[in-house]
Amino acid sequence: MSEDFNMSMRKFLKQVGVTSQQAIEEAMRNTPGTEGKTFEAKVVLTVDGLDLEHVVTGRIAGDGQS
Repeated sequence: MSEDFNMSMRKFLKQVGVTSQQAIEEAMRNTPGTEGKTFEAKVVLTVDGLDLEHVVTGRIAGDGQS
């Protein structure tokens, strides 16, 4: 893959990671009773023009900051 492709991929994935973390943190702050709870999370990645659907699942633990 080209250097331009690699750079655009890294930039996109960094944006996804940073904005997703911010959204999750805000939701945790704005939702009472999240302390000590574990939340099931799922991300579905699709790319227009490609036959791609990539699913990532996991758990996020409440940190007691809410």
